[in-house]
Amino acid sequence: MSTPMIPSLPWPTDAEVLPLASVRPVLDRLASLVNIYEQDAAAIPGLAVTEEEVAADPPPALEQIADELGGVTVRGLTMLTLQIEDRTDVGPYTLLGDSTTFYPLYETPEAAVVLALDPDGTPGAVYGIGEDLALQLAAPDLGAYLVRFADALEATLVALAERGPAAEDSESARTDAAEQLMDQHLFAELLGMTELAETVEVPLQDPAASGLANLPDGALAVADLREAPVGARVDLIEVEVSGDPLETHVAWSEHGRVIAVMGG
Repeated sequence: MSTPMIPSLPWPTDAEVLPLASVRPVLDRLASLVNIYEQDAAAIPGLAVTEEEVAADPPPALEQIADELGGVTVRGLTMLTLQIEDRTDVGPYTLLGDSTTFYPLYETPEAAVVLALDPDGTPGAVYGIGEDLALQLAAPDLGAYLVRFADALEATLVALAERGPAAEDSESARTDAAEQLMDQHLFAELLGMTELAETVEVPLQDPAASGLANLPDGALAVADLREAPVGARVDLIEVEVSGDPLETHVAWSEHGRVIAVMGG
């Protein structure tokens, strides 16, 4: 069940704030898209500019970005968020660690896209999590994910425009089309909803034999995605444990590119 939002999670405070300038071009692109296609898309205001009280508690490293952009909706459906209000440890989050080790960017009851956070709070890679709870590398960092998201958003909005004006389309049909288009252009691939013959499977290794340093104490297995391409996949359920594999959880390091599977 969902845990109630608290005023402030005990976020690590050692990470540097991700500079707004590093993502300025893609933020401007998103703003332009929602302005051009305002009948179908809208920006969620950032924490610094919203007039409403928002309970979201993003990591300190995202402060500058979250102040400017809260997310993007398409036909009222949240497709990108930096303002998650409730956190949960079930569904797609079953094998993830504490709430301060990741931040959701998109979620459904069965799937999610999350930003990995290193122990010091540094934002790292972005992963998709499907119903099988496997992790799939969506982007090496938040900026790259926002670019990938903007590409899918533009393709979706152009396709919706080609259907004709929103006033001439039924609300439900247009909303269904928007959801299907975003799946087609982005989420289906990220969340394991398509069969990709060339998917790179990154194996779980014995930590002692992996050659990796600075792994957390008690790691049962480790996957090294530092050189893995976008789309690479790690099947967390494959780890051999004496008990229930659903009682294990993930710990990230190396900007989210090294995944350690920890005991329950």
